[in-house]
Amino acid sequence: MSIKPIRLFGDPVLRTPADPVIDFDAELRRLVADLTETMLEAPGLGLAAPQIGVGLRVFTYNVDDIVGHLINPSLVLSDEEVLDEEGCLSFPGLSFPTNRALSVVATGFDVHGEPVTLQGSGTLARCVQHETDHLDGVLFIDRLDPAQRKLAMKEIRAAEWFGEPVPVVKVSPHPTQGRAF
Repeated sequence: MSIKPIRLFGDPVLRTPADPVIDFDAELRRLVADLTETMLEAPGLGLAAPQIGVGLRVFTYNVDDIVGHLINPSLVLSDEEVLDEEGCLSFPGLSFPTNRALSVVATGFDVHGEPVTLQGSGTLARCVQHETDHLDGVLFIDRLDPAQRKLAMKEIRAAEWFGEPVPVVKVSPHPTQGRAF
């Protein structure tokens, strides 16, 4: 397990839809452990794999002292919505009022490939929707009304972290036969 750098707004990985997880293997378990450790260190209520530069449909959450993860989520949302402040680890220090469904039923899998159902409202529902959006390449600022989005972009451009260079990932020149070391 290790704490990974969190990608910030402007990094193209945050706008790229993630691929479904196919292999439920040791590499996936390592990814979930890294996501969990990074989320808890941040600290955050949730963290999606694209936020650490991994294009897979995986997220972790930490809501009401329950830490968990969901792989390949599918959501059923309530018709009732609620407006509340929402922030994101990829937008440090910023939060904006964002509309979300009041409750959610999320189905997916755990790290061993076993079916999982998460059902909740309030903070859990908001977190699950937010993290699933990340897996689709959607950011919470995309859900703001035009006036709020304009204000958000102004605050983002003024943030000291905005415009930081995107981390460069170096690829080993040595053959690894698909294994990560």
